[in-house]
Amino acid sequence: MIMWFRRVEVEEVKRAKEALPHYFSILSGEEKPNFFYAKRVEVDFEQDATLKDLWEIHKEGMEKLRENNLKESPKKSLLDLKALIAHKILESCELCEFKCHANRFKEIGYCRVKESLIASDFLHIGEEPELVPSYTVFFSGCNFRCVFCQNWDISQYRVGLRYSPEEMAVKIAVAYAEGAKNVNFVGGEPTPNLSFILESLKHVKVPIPVVWNSNMYMSEKSMKLLDGIVDVYLGDFKWGNNEDALKYSKSPNYWETVTRNFLLAKKHYKAEFLIRHLVIPGHLDCCSRRILKWISENLGKDVRVNVMFQYRPEYRAHEYPEIDRRLTNDEMLKAAQLVKEFGLKNALVG
Repeated sequence: MIMWFRRVEVEEVKRAKEALPHYFSILSGEEKPNFFYAKRVEVDFEQDATLKDLWEIHKEGMEKLRENNLKESPKKSLLDLKALIAHKILESCELCEFKCHANRFKEIGYCRVKESLIASDFLHIGEEPELVPSYTVFFSGCNFRCVFCQNWDISQYRVGLRYSPEEMAVKIAVAYAEGAKNVNFVGGEPTPNLSFILESLKHVKVPIPVVWNSNMYMSEKSMKLLDGIVDVYLGDFKWGNNEDALKYSKSPNYWETVTRNFLLAKKHYKAEFLIRHLVIPGHLDCCSRRILKWISENLGKDVRVNVMFQYRPEYRAHEYPEIDRRLTNDEMLKAAQLVKEFGLKNALVG
């Protein structure tokens, strides 16, 4: 039995390497994580410059990054610029697609985040085989209101500890020394914490890949800031239509926003995907089918997809009888058949 599980694990990592060559090149030491390269792009800006001017400089910096125009230890880097822009956005926050425009220096946003609070952080061994052990940083707060949220105790409440970016960088370095393959920013949701994350990465010296474990409901501005930073988008793709997304997650214009962001991420500097689709009871045709078809047609059949059967009716799911149950065997079989139907070669199922 142990030998069988070992063979399965080896096979899954082999398939993961086909889908995530950049990520594995970082692990082998052949490449550096993307934020290392962003640190080596020289840009010139003033702290009190307008956001409009900073975005123009950012555009020039991204061109330098793509042209591999790098310098050792520039006085001001593209990563410094990204962190400054994210910090300024907090004054009228539009990091996620809700764009609530809360002044996050004085009040919480729609996401229930003011300053970044870390609910927990540890070496996670329950993620996909290619990620473990993964140094997962769980932020509290979320811009979604999923009625079945399994992490509702941190996503829907402000809990956790506050760390400085310098302290966070030390924690990442310690985790790397302990064997972490990546730093995995999750929650809740990492998007409201983008400013803190970028500030922290400025102080990180170890070559650890960045995994963005997100609901993918970021604004276009956040997507620009993530370009050149994220190595793997561990993106959640749950709903195949806006009606279900609004009903169960309170997220308007979900389909347009999430598909836009996946397509934007596809163009990002050396970024790769590991897409999670949580199969919801009774939503195989309206969601699973449409999502897997879209992924196959728009992101390719080689993309890494995890079709997950871990749904359980948590939090307020009992208020919605149609999803107040586990998946049936027939639903799991149908989901597996959809993966084959759309030719997703590097998919995990189960």
